[in-house]
Amino acid sequence: MRIEVLKSKIHRVKITQAELHYVGSITIDEALLEAANLLEGEKVQVVNINNGERLETYVIKGPRDSGVVCLNGPAARKAQVGDVVIIISYASMEYEEARNFKPSLVFPDPENRLN
Repeated sequence: MRIEVLKSKIHRVKITQAELHYVGSITIDEALLEAANLLEGEKVQVVNINNGERLETYVIKGPRDSGVVCLNGPAARKAQVGDVVIIISYASMEYEEARNFKPSLVFPDPENRLN
């Protein structure tokens, strides 16, 4: 049996930009991506704490240590600069593997940087 489990989470980062006229995605600081074990192009769920919006998109790598978290394309309508979001990815794995799997959890500071 395969189940879906939490793979990666960047908890409570601020949206720094929203670029409506851009091919859809979310741009995330490369340091945050590495810490959360996220790959460029990986599907993520973005949960907006400020307004309850939830969306799925894919990751684009942003400049390292910039703190950038930018919603692009139509997703830009789902958040405003300054909104706090949680970025989540899931993985499908066998039940026994999932029992021992440890997700990558990242808790950035208020400037979207690693502590």
